[in-house]
Amino acid sequence: CVSLVLKLLVVTVATKETDGFKRFFRSAKHLNYTVLGEGEKWKSGDYMSAPGGGQKVRLLKAALEEMTDGDKIILFIDSYDVVFASGPKELLKKFQQARHKVVFSSESLIWPDRHLEDKHPHVVEGNRFLGSGGFIGYLPNIKEMVSDWTGEDNDSDQLFFTKIYIDPVKRKSTNITLDSKCRLFQNLHGALDEVVLKFEDGRVRARNVLYDTLPVVIHGNGPTKLQINYLGNYIPNTWTFEMGCTVCHKDLHPLASEYPLVAIGIFIQQPTPFVGVFFERLLKLQYPKHRLKLFISNQEAHHEGQISSFLKDHGSLYQEVKLVGPEEEMDPPASRNLGVDMCRKDKHCDYFFLLDIDVVLENENTLQILIQQNLPIVAPMITRVGRLWSNFWGALSADGYYARSEDYVDIVQGRRVGVWNVPYVSSVFLVKASLLRAELSDYELFTSTLLDPDMAYCHNVRSKEVFMYVTNMQTFGRILSTENYQMSHLHNDLWQIFENPVDWQKRYIHENYTLIMKDKLIETPCPDVYWFPIFSDVACDHIVEEMEHFGRWSGGNTTDARIQGGYENVPTIDIHMNQINFEKEWQKFLLEYIAPITEKMYPGYYTKAQFELAFVVRYKPDEQPSLRPHHDASTFTINVALNQVGRDYQGGGCRFLRYDCSVDAPRKGWTLLHPGRLTHYHEGLPTTAGVRYIAVSFVDP
Repeated sequence: CVSLVLKLLVVTVATKETDGFKRFFRSAKHLNYTVLGEGEKWKSGDYMSAPGGGQKVRLLKAALEEMTDGDKIILFIDSYDVVFASGPKELLKKFQQARHKVVFSSESLIWPDRHLEDKHPHVVEGNRFLGSGGFIGYLPNIKEMVSDWTGEDNDSDQLFFTKIYIDPVKRKSTNITLDSKCRLFQNLHGALDEVVLKFEDGRVRARNVLYDTLPVVIHGNGPTKLQINYLGNYIPNTWTFEMGCTVCHKDLHPLASEYPLVAIGIFIQQPTPFVGVFFERLLKLQYPKHRLKLFISNQEAHHEGQISSFLKDHGSLYQEVKLVGPEEEMDPPASRNLGVDMCRKDKHCDYFFLLDIDVVLENENTLQILIQQNLPIVAPMITRVGRLWSNFWGALSADGYYARSEDYVDIVQGRRVGVWNVPYVSSVFLVKASLLRAELSDYELFTSTLLDPDMAYCHNVRSKEVFMYVTNMQTFGRILSTENYQMSHLHNDLWQIFENPVDWQKRYIHENYTLIMKDKLIETPCPDVYWFPIFSDVACDHIVEEMEHFGRWSGGNTTDARIQGGYENVPTIDIHMNQINFEKEWQKFLLEYIAPITEKMYPGYYTKAQFELAFVVRYKPDEQPSLRPHHDASTFTINVALNQVGRDYQGGGCRFLRYDCSVDAPRKGWTLLHPGRLTHYHEGLPTTAGVRYIAVSFVDP
C-alpha cells in the first residue's frame, strides 16, 4: 500500500487561490496527499451551477500528456469546494475494492441533460448518475478517456464524461464504474439529508447514513457551498471534542512594531443607550490611535452632543476623523458603503473595522486579536444577555434568511470554541482592505432592494467565494437592546435597568458592590445600622442632575398633595421618583441590589421591596438645612448619599437618638440601611454650606 501511495497523484485545476482552495490544500497537506495544480485563468460560468468545465478537461489532458508511468494513479477533483476526510491509504484501498480501472463519483440527480436518464446503467443499490467533480483511475485509462476531448473551454465536462459512461463500448474499454454508495466520494448536492458528522476517537468524518459509508472526498457541488463550509469547520480534524480547534493558532499575523492602519466605521442609525460608554470603550481599545482613522455616521440627532463631546476631547488623538451627521439624511446602506469606500480608496488603509453603536466591546484587545487571526473577514462573537441571539448565523434557509445550524447553540454558549466559517456576520467585523480593492470592489456592497444592509453585504461576499469567520476563542462583549429606549429624560440610560441590566449595573452600581459579602465591606456605624457602597459616582450625578432638570421641588410644607391623605408630618424639600416616572425602575433596583443585603443583615426577614415613598431630598442652609427627629413610615429605610461632603457641602449626616450615634461624613454612593419604626428614631443633621442630596426609600411601609 505504501508503494501505491507513492504512485498516487492528486490533480486539480485552480486558477485562483480562493479561500476554498486554501482549505482544500490544507486538508490535502494534513493527510499527506501529493497535489499537482495547474494555473490558468478560469473561464467557466457561474460557479454555483453553470456548466463550463471543459477547461478542466483540456488542462487535465495537457498535464497527462507529460506523464508516462502506467502504474500511476490519478485522483482528479475540484478544489474550491472539496475537503479530504481521510488519507491516501484508505482512498487507494477502496479504489482497489471497486475492481475497476476508473471510478467516478456518483449523484442522485442527473445533470445537465435529463434526456439521458434511461441510458444510464441501473445499479443494485446507490446513486445511478455520474458526477464529474471527482474520479480516480490508472493513468493509461484516464488518458484514453480524455483523448477524444476537442471541446471548448465553456463546454460541460459533466456531459462529456457522462456520454463516455453511458456508451457501453467506451465504458467497457476504459473500465469505468461509479462509486454508487459514496465510499470514496460524497457529492453533497441532492444528498444533504444523508450526510452527518461522525466524531470518534479524536477524529471527525462525514458519514453517509443512507449507505453507512465514510467517504474520503467531500464535495460541495452545485448549491451546497455553505454545507461544505460547515463540514469544513470540522473535517478532516479542524475541530474535535478532544483537541478543540486545531488550526486556530496557525498562519497568524504577528503584530510587529508597525501596526496596520485600520479605518473604524461607527454607525448610529437609531436612539441607543449608553452611547457615552461606547466612546469611553473606544478610547480604551488597545491599539495605537495614530494608526486608526474614524468614520462616524450618525443619523440620530439625539446623540450629536455625545459625539461632538468625544471628538472635542479626543478626536485629535486619531490619524483622521470623518463625521457624517443627521443633516445628510443617509440611509444605512449608503452610510456603510461610504465608510467602506473611504478605506478602499486609501492605499494606506489595511483593514476596515465595522462597529455598530449598539455593540458593547468589553475586550480591549479585540482589534489586535482579529488582525492576528489573518482572515479575510472575521467577526468577534457577541451575544445578547440571556438569549441565544448573536451576531452570526450558522446556516441559511433556502430563501437566504436565518437558519439554525446544528452547532449554533454550542458555539454561542461556549461549549465549542474556535474560529468558524459561517454564512453571515453583522454588527462588528474586520475586513482586509486588499479584499475591498479586489473581490469586493463593488461600491454598492451593502445595497439591496430586498435585503437589509448586512444581509446584502454577506450575500455579495458569498457570491465572490470569500469566506467569513466568527471567533469565540475569547469573550468579546455583547449587543445592547435598543427596544423601548425613551428619550424624554436628561439621562435616559437610568431607565435601562430592565432592557439592559448588565450595562445598567456596570454604569450605575458601585464597582465594589459585588465584593460586599466576600470582602465584608458592610460597616456598622450604629447598632443595626448598616453602611455599604451601592451607587457609582455617575449614578449619583445622573440622579441629582435628573431631579434638578425636572426642577419641581416640593415646598417642604406639611400639606402635600402627592401623598395619600395629603399630609406629611415631617416634610422635606424633595422630588418623588414617580414624578419622573422612575418608580418601576427604582423598585427593580431595590429588589436586585438592596433586598439581598437586607435579607443577609436581618436574617429571617424577606422583602418584596414594596414602597409608597421614594424620593430625593435637597438640603441647603438657606432652604431646609436639617430635619427634626422622626420615625420613618417603613419596616426599613435606605438613605443614599448622592454627593460628597467637604467638596459639595459642609455638615450634614444622620443621628440616631436612642443610641446617641451619628454618621457625620456620608460617603458619596454609599447607603445607610436601618429599621424605620420604633427603635431608630433619627434626625437629619444641619447642612452648613453648599447643597446636599440624598435618595431615600421607605421600604415595606
